[in-house]
Amino acid sequence: MQNSPAVKVALAHIEAWSRHDWDKTRAMLAPYVHALVTSTQREIGTNEFTGIDRYMALKTRAASLVEPGSVQVLGAVGDENTALTLVTLRIAMGPNGSLVTMARSCLYLLDEDEKIMDERDSFFVLSQASREGK
Repeated sequence: MQNSPAVKVALAHIEAWSRHDWDKTRAMLAPYVHALVTSTQREIGTNEFTGIDRYMALKTRAASLVEPGSVQVLGAVGDENTALTLVTLRIAMGPNGSLVTMARSCLYLLDEDEKIMDERDSFFVLSQASREGK
């Protein structure tokens, strides 16, 4: 299950956007991709959107804050069409844009062409510079 087709696509997608490879990120999406991004941290909120252009506009804005090479895969399982991943990464979301650690779980559903047609992304910030000094 860890080497399933959906897991391979999901991990390749994470690798692409986390290294700011926007062409590869876009190429892995179905034209009608749907995404739901949420966090329990109220200042971040929830966002839901459909379509490649909207997806890429939001992904490039958010993933541009990710420190390239910082993604650590904690686990991934899946089958032919569905994958669930859990990663940590470093992202500039702390005070004054400082790097913090984020935990992210993501559920992916692939279409018949092995393109991402649905993504459910949940995350929270594990550490913040302002909290570390307390």
